[in-house]
Formats: sequence, C-alpha cells, structure tokens
Amino acid sequence: MVGVSQLWLPILVSSLAVFFISSIIWMVLPHHKADIKVLPDEKMFAERITPLNIPPGTYMWPNCGSGEGPSSPEFKSRMESGPWGSLNVIGKKPSFAFNLVAVFSVYVVVGVFVAYITSQSRGAGAAFGEVFQVAGATAMLGYGMGGLPGAIFFSKPCRFVMTEFLDSVVYALATAATFAWLWPSVI
Repeated sequence: MVGVSQLWLPILVSSLAVFFISSIIWMVLPHHKADIKVLPDEKMFAERITPLNIPPGTYMWPNCGSGEGPSSPEFKSRMESGPWGSLNVIGKKPSFAFNLVAVFSVYVVVGVFVAYITSQSRGAGAAFGEVFQVAGATAMLGYGMGGLPGAIFFSKPCRFVMTEFLDSVVYALATAATFAWLWPSVI
C-alpha cells in the first residue's frame, strides 16, 4: 500500500502543472474570450449601481425572498416580465496575488484527494495505465463536476459551462499523467 505522505511529489508537481496549464488556457488560448461579456455601457451601469451600496454577495432577480412568496401575484408578474439575472458583488478590489494563491491551494487539495483515492486502489509498482485510470477519474470529479450544479442552477451560459468542463478534462489528464509518471515503484 502507498501512503499519501509518499505522494507529496506528484501532489505538488500535478498542482504546479494544472496551475500553469490553467494560466495558459485563461491568458493565451482564445476559447474563453467570449465567455465573459462586456457591459454595453459599463460606466452608466457603475454610476447607477454604486449609490445602491449593495453589500458583498450573490444576488438573483426576480427573487421571492423579499417577503412575498413564490405564489404571490407580484412575484409571478416579475417572473413573467423579466428581466432575470444574477449579480456577484465582491465588495472590494480583488487581489490578483491572493486569488492565484487560493486557486493553487485548490489544486493542491484536489491533488491530496487524488493521492488518497489512488493510493487506496493502487499499490507501489502499479502500471502507468492503472494509476492513470484512477487518478484521472478522481481528478475529473474534483476539477469538472463540483461546479456543475451551481452553474446549472444559476444559469451560467452553456458555452461557459462547456469551456470550463473541457478545461477540467485537460487538468484531469495532466494530473493523471503526473501521478502515473511519479508513482512509487516497488522497493
């Protein structure tokens, strides 16, 4: 049996690989360029929303949480007439450095779970393909499936969901290849 502590190198290397791959995907490759739209009049939007002093959080409208129930005529009318949308208010200027560290930390956590699950089903000296199979399936769960329910429920555009899902396939393949490559041999 392989202990998770023996897998610190594939955890670290796969996390770094996914970090660099995700950086290339988001900063160099063109497939995400159409995912996030520019507001038609960002300046006017900012001028109108700023005085509302909306606290940080995620908002959806129409929303029946304002006291009336989902069966009230007012809410039904707003649901029929629209517009419908969601808004994520951060509340402070985002820190690019903090976000990079936080995302890398997520990659490490996924790597730890990949290490744990793979170590429970594959022993030292397991063949490349055997390790790749379990590590890849586990990484796909970590990278690709976790965000889908929220993306569906909060109506993220289908294109955005699909491009993120395709990215997660690449991340899972990189993670699986790293674990299979660095898997401990029989001593």
